[in-house]
Amino acid sequence: MRATTEQDRSPSPLFPLSTNARYRRPNATVDPDTSKKWWRRFIPIVATRRIPFIAALVFSAISLVLQVTIPNLLNQAIDKSIVTTSIPLSHYVTEIIWIALAAGIVGYFSRWLLFRTAYDFEFDIRNLLFEHMSLLSFSFYDQAQTGQLISRANADIRSIQLYTTFAPLILVQCAVALVAFGFMLSISVPLALIAMVTMPLLFWIGVRMRKVMFPISWVIQARLADVATTVDESVNGIRVIKSFAREDHQINTLADASDKLAWSYTKDADIRARFTPAIQNLPQLSLVLVLIFGGIMVIHGHLGIGAILAFNAYLMILQAPFMMLGMLVMMGQRAAASADRIFEILDVEAEITDKPGAIDLDIERGSVAFDKVTFAYGEGPNVLNNFSLSINSGETVALVGRTGSGKSTAAKLLMRFYDPQSGSISIDGHDLCDLSVASVRNQVGIVLDEPFLFSASIADNIAYGKPDASRESIEAAAIAAHAAEFIAHLPQGYDTVVGERGYTLSGGQRQRIAIARTLLLNPPLLILDDATSAVDVHVEQSIHRALHDLLSGRSTLIIAHRLSTISLADRVALIRDGTVVATGTHDALMAHNDEYRAVLATIASPEEERI
Repeated sequence: MRATTEQDRSPSPLFPLSTNARYRRPNATVDPDTSKKWWRRFIPIVATRRIPFIAALVFSAISLVLQVTIPNLLNQAIDKSIVTTSIPLSHYVTEIIWIALAAGIVGYFSRWLLFRTAYDFEFDIRNLLFEHMSLLSFSFYDQAQTGQLISRANADIRSIQLYTTFAPLILVQCAVALVAFGFMLSISVPLALIAMVTMPLLFWIGVRMRKVMFPISWVIQARLADVATTVDESVNGIRVIKSFAREDHQINTLADASDKLAWSYTKDADIRARFTPAIQNLPQLSLVLVLIFGGIMVIHGHLGIGAILAFNAYLMILQAPFMMLGMLVMMGQRAAASADRIFEILDVEAEITDKPGAIDLDIERGSVAFDKVTFAYGEGPNVLNNFSLSINSGETVALVGRTGSGKSTAAKLLMRFYDPQSGSISIDGHDLCDLSVASVRNQVGIVLDEPFLFSASIADNIAYGKPDASRESIEAAAIAAHAAEFIAHLPQGYDTVVGERGYTLSGGQRQRIAIARTLLLNPPLLILDDATSAVDVHVEQSIHRALHDLLSGRSTLIIAHRLSTISLADRVALIRDGTVVATGTHDALMAHNDEYRAVLATIASPEEERI
């Protein structure tokens, strides 16, 4: 078959894994200075869209200024067209209609530009966050909760986007309120000062509300993430939940998380209930004062009737931003809390990165050397201790040892999922730390013991590492992995879409798809981490026969959990507590090493088939 020809067994040429994104990448990122306020750190991203953003604010200001002139025209119309009839009323009616029409058109473009900029900003932040998450090391994901990450990529970013949309509008309204105050001063200085007497109190209430809102806003965002985490775990672990009949337990867990979230929302509502009425109704007090003192001035002939109506209209204009001040404070504190949660991710630095001057790996021989490697996960105990092992060019080596001896960890280090605390790992004499991460993972193929499939077609899953692969190549890889037979019986064959994580397939079928996915890349260096653990003996023997041909001339590291897997190896390395204690052929170790025979006896034991 085509997958086992000499041409296919030759090492593939290097093609970079990091390709140009098809989406439009942001032109800037957040400011890395963690000492700055959260909104200042987002300025570089907003600055990339400064033209539409500034245009939106300018149009908004123009629209509001046009609206502010209407009460003054109303004042003039009453005094000059109704009281004295010196100017035709139609003159002011026509002027007000044209101004209102112009304000509406300019306001439309203001809103359109502002919302478009806000959504583009949200797009940029979400892509920056996801791109950064894709670069973070496995140590980050060892501790991160999926629900927390989903919540920050959605709810938290949405909170920031809403604030960036409405805050500029409200701030422009506040600025235009100064223009309205100027018109009020031009009509009557004493009455204008009386109308503004409640504003200092409004400012104090707004500052006070801001201080008490931030903690509860942070709690709300955190508990939203807790709910998302519970739902995510319940969905992904539904098979375990149902297997142990623990549906009620999960429902109670979600109820507890929802109850805590409800408490947070209730506390938030209580704070707003205490502050918002004062913010919204204090301007009404100004209106009462205007009516009282303005009426007295009209009665004594110091002010015209039109001025009272104009002042009422201006107070309504002034009232709008203050009515929205409570919402702005609430949104601002929620956005600040969300920004802190997003920066908790963006400020994490990837541990596995390319060092300056890193070169691309282009495997010629495929020899591997572990030299006195010591490694531990986080602050835990050492998993590998002074681990030394060599794999010669074209050689297949099996790692054998009891559970927790460090077999899979050695494979992860070879893929550079982690870096060792001490010692070195080299391929063809090149230290992994001197090589680019993308080139290492392009040249080293791995089949994990827990196969993961995407919610896509069978063909797309096989071609995941090589999207431009032809259908013939995909089918050849499936044949080599002994997956073609069951694929042919699926409703749409290779075009059948599998469920989430591939759970519509059996464990053995998922493993064979994962093997085909790696074989399609035809890597010159291969890692098989218990790659046939979920298939039956008959299928495993068929896969092994195919692998015998595919492994010929290719350097391979096998993590052996089954007796049958060891037959693929040219040499076996026995590991105990993260250290290689013996190497040799299977026959030699069986003849001279008691510990090796004891480990194999455990493998063959009915009580523990996998060690």
